[in-house]
Amino acid sequence: MTTTDPRAVVVRYVEAVRDGDAGVIYDSFAADATWHYPGDLPISKTWHGRDAIVDDFLGGMGQILVPGSMTIELVGTIAEGDRVVAEWTSKADTVFGTVYDNRCIGVFTVRDGKITSVVEYSDTRHVAAALFPGHVAPVLARTVQAP
Repeated sequence: MTTTDPRAVVVRYVEAVRDGDAGVIYDSFAADATWHYPGDLPISKTWHGRDAIVDDFLGGMGQILVPGSMTIELVGTIAEGDRVVAEWTSKADTVFGTVYDNRCIGVFTVRDGKITSVVEYSDTRHVAAALFPGHVAPVLARTVQAP
């Protein structure tokens, strides 16, 4: 079933991730889509293009998570025009022996039935501890203003 309704497109995508449906995941994105993951983690950047998003960003998590341990639950969505805010939980065991258990928000833009951009927000401290235990965050410099 193909739909252009933005909320339905995002729900279909999240359910495809939950179900491991690679074909639907790939088909959910426009060829020139972007996904921005903020922070200072190894995955923090703007991912450009469907292939980079699906194969490198999303697919890269498969090397960190224990196969079959991921559960995703869509908590809810709010839609206005071509923008959809989705909230979901992600839980999985990791190859490091840690447990990933996070609540995430994504701001999705959908045009012509395809996701064209995503900005994701999550507890990046938890992501670092659970998924990148050897990662050392850079120390942010503090600027002091003269009195």
